[in-house]
Amino acid sequence: MAWWEWTLDAAGAILILALLYGLALVVRRRLITRHGGTFELSHRVRTSGDGRGWVLGIGRYSGERLEWFRLFSLAPRPKRVWARDSLSYDGRREAFGTERLSLYPDHVVIVCLSASGDVELALSAGSLTGFQSWLEARPPGTDWSR
Repeated sequence: MAWWEWTLDAAGAILILALLYGLALVVRRRLITRHGGTFELSHRVRTSGDGRGWVLGIGRYSGERLEWFRLFSLAPRPKRVWARDSLSYDGRREAFGTERLSLYPDHVVIVCLSASGDVELALSAGSLTGFQSWLEARPPGTDWSR
């Protein structure tokens, strides 16, 4: 076989793999969102640096937990999980500097306090209202584990 035939075969294989990856991402997102309660949620995984460390993702409410899935991952399980009783809303701010390039245009950055430290999330204003309602929805003294 000539070199150009090998090149065409390799390009075709790469194209097929890229299409399969895209299809797998679509199927995974459909599986994650089929039970509802999902929204676009970015998470700052690295707090060092000026506005760096943001990863796009999908948030899902699952009972007493907020689950976060990376957007471009094929993993079926959430990358991060926060329990409702360990999160508290600390405030919001607008994205600044390079954050505006990393996040969706209409998203605001919020800071939550958790048992493991500060958690920075970015979501739309409508999703923020839902998030605050979810945080406050648990009646005091309720034990959901029984």
